Amino acid sequence: MVTLAARNVDVVLGSRQVLTGASMEVHPGELVAVLGPNGAGKSTFLNVLSGEQRVLSGDVRIGEDELQHLSPASLACKRALMPQKASLSFPFKVRDVVAMGRDPFRASVDASSNRIAVDCALEETDIGHLAGRVYTQLSGGEQQRVQLARVLAQIWRENDDEPRFLLLDEPTSSLDLAHQHSVLHLAVRLAEKGVGVVAVVHDLNLAALYARRVVILANGCVVATGAPDDVLQPSLIADVFDLSVHQVEDPDTGRRLIVPTGNHRRSASVIDFRQAL
Repeated sequence: MVTLAARNVDVVLGSRQVLTGASMEVHPGELVAVLGPNGAGKSTFLNVLSGEQRVLSGDVRIGEDELQHLSPASLACKRALMPQKASLSFPFKVRDVVAMGRDPFRASVDASSNRIAVDCALEETDIGHLAGRVYTQLSGGEQQRVQLARVLAQIWRENDDEPRFLLLDEPTSSLDLAHQHSVLHLAVRLAEKGVGVVAVVHDLNLAALYARRVVILANGCVVATGAPDDVLQPSLIADVFDLSVHQVEDPDTGRRLIVPTGNHRRSASVIDFRQAL
């Protein structure tokens, strides 16, 4: 099975070590949620997995291929990255922005397939009615859904047998409640079609409801990984997020959800995970 894997990755930005010995593996057909407090290194780790961020040590591979040895065009055909913020100042129409996701395939795929990919992406993200609008005139939430459609178009295939990976950095941050769940439902459907999906999220309950596996980062280190019910325990959440919580069981899914108690645990007992590891 072709996997996307980072092994023992160190990243230094300026004078700061952002990731230390971080490892993670993503399999086709699973949704992995990356969690952690602000500054934990989540976005940097996602950029490492995408090949956008070079590492000081360790390696990152898709299958047997090291990402640093792949050409940008070849890498773009294997994975798509939706960054936390996408700056676009030119007055492109929404459909044109989504169609940018097909740029890596224009020389190898016929025009009709590219049109189908764009149409499917617009439909999946429920923005077909925005296709003729100017991107810069949209709300923040609408722009975020356009960027999601762009990366969906990039990973669209006529045949779902081809391994590919979708990396989403806070894809729900600007969305209302209904669209937050819509995006995660879509991520699950993509995983069911064989896409390996990694999503950085801040909402622990979204991770508990939708992810097959969660990865917890703190101080640039991976401190826990596993099924949400096994990892998202009150003791770990208190140590990582400085917040006391308790769990309740969702009657529909059986998943355990996180409810804050309102007690903020800022104290000397918070774990220094660099020392603990």
